[in-house]
Amino acid sequence: MKSIFVSDGINRRERQVRREKNVYTKNSAVSASPAVKKGVCKVILPVILLVLVFIAFGCRSSQPGETAAEGNRRHQRVSRINQQEMMTDIDAVLLLDEPSRLSDKRIP
Repeated sequence: MKSIFVSDGINRRERQVRREKNVYTKNSAVSASPAVKKGVCKVILPVILLVLVFIAFGCRSSQPGETAAEGNRRHQRVSRINQQEMMTDIDAVLLLDEPSRLSDKRIP
């Protein structure tokens, strides 16, 4: 007696593989191959883990051996220096950083 799953020399697994290949070739814009999905997972998972590590232990934590007062002074100093540099840049863009070369005398 012949098996109902074997027809024309092709077993069920081979038909399934052929069916999957046809689906991927017909709808390639809709679904990705398993190899592409594995590659995406290999990239996305480490990126997510890296982001979680930086969120947990990132730059927002204080320096080792630094008190809260020292950290606040450091933040205030950095903010003050950044504001001074920003004002210097704005003055340079608006040409206010050098005195004018124009004459202060009125020509009749």
